Amino acid sequence: MSALQASSFFIFSSSSSSSSSRGTINAAIHVPKLPNVRFTVPKQSSLNLTRQLVIEELNNLKQGFKTQNDESNDRHENATTSTSTITAQLYSILEAVNDRVEMHDNIGKQRDNWNTLLLNSINMITLTATTIAGVAAAAAPGSTLLALNVSSTLLFSAAAGMLLVMNKLQPSQLAEEQRNASRLFRQIKSQIETDLALRSPTEYDIKKYMDKVLSLDRAYPLPLLGAMLEKFPQKYEPATWWPSKRSQKGQNELFQAGKKSNNGWNETLEEEMREVIQVAKTKDREDYERLGNLVLKINKALALSGPLLTGIAAVSSPFVGHGSWGGVLAVTAGALASAVNAFQHGGQVGMVFEMYRNCGGAFKLMEDEIKATIAEEDFEKRENGELFQMKLALQLGRSLSQLKELSANSASSRVNGTTVDEFASKLF
Repeated sequence: MSALQASSFFIFSSSSSSSSSRGTINAAIHVPKLPNVRFTVPKQSSLNLTRQLVIEELNNLKQGFKTQNDESNDRHENATTSTSTITAQLYSILEAVNDRVEMHDNIGKQRDNWNTLLLNSINMITLTATTIAGVAAAAAPGSTLLALNVSSTLLFSAAAGMLLVMNKLQPSQLAEEQRNASRLFRQIKSQIETDLALRSPTEYDIKKYMDKVLSLDRAYPLPLLGAMLEKFPQKYEPATWWPSKRSQKGQNELFQAGKKSNNGWNETLEEEMREVIQVAKTKDREDYERLGNLVLKINKALALSGPLLTGIAAVSSPFVGHGSWGGVLAVTAGALASAVNAFQHGGQVGMVFEMYRNCGGAFKLMEDEIKATIAEEDFEKRENGELFQMKLALQLGRSLSQLKELSANSASSRVNGTTVDEFASKLF
């Protein structure tokens, strides 16, 4: 009981003391009343939604970067695949060119053998028939000459038939065609290998070389029946083995790095090229045209004379021994036929005509290339001027100084009203 009272007294004393202290403090310090500020704590669902939105944005951004990288990789792979495909196509063209070189080499050798074998065979047959006719003409009167007459007649007839076929085909000219085609296909092969070694090929290269190969196939066909070139045209025409429409686009791809603003061209160089064209046209091409027409006329006359003389000998052979004129005519015609055949096919007159056609075509190609290059107004689409000049000088067998001298002589001769006293080419 006493403990309970003591506890009550202690609580009362503490309360009184506390009240007295609070009154003292309130009398000394006046603290302003602070406004009530309410803090809103976000709910857990709102936090989850915000976190999900941020994660989605990060995922979208990551996916966008991945898509861009994939597209860039796809473009790179497509470009690599396209370049690989074009390179494979160009290698396919190169294989076809190699095959054509081999074919033209083999067929050229074969047709050259034709010329030798047919010439020797026909001349041997003709001389044998001529000898038989001479023996029959020298036989004693009243002798039986039927066997000799029949033999000489058959031999002369066989020689005339073989000679007609040989003159129609002109094996020496065919062999020259194959040699020219083989040389030109080797040029294409070298050009393709150079392009593959120096740069990546383009679609323009595929089209350019396809056109060159097909044009060369048309210019120098391999078959004899249906596609053979006319061996006796009305007049001389230079050979044409390049595409009819030549585009200069893409030809300057080798020279883009470090090129000058005018790509090596200026008015002086263009004027020099025009003068070279003029000299090649008025001197070289005209000379080859004159010689080509002359050789064509000679070849036509020989092609008619050989079979005609052999036929006369064949017709005269049955009358050998029945009069003086039969034996003389047969022997004389046979001898002349052998001489004509030896001159025509042994001298390879058809080959000479084809050589003149090819030379005239080379100058025509040179003229077309120069005109097409100068006609291109965009210098960057032209072949580099200095390189073009060097190539032209090498084709003509001249140095650069000699090429400039030729153009200067041509310009001065035109001003003075005289003719140039030299040819453009020093090679042939």
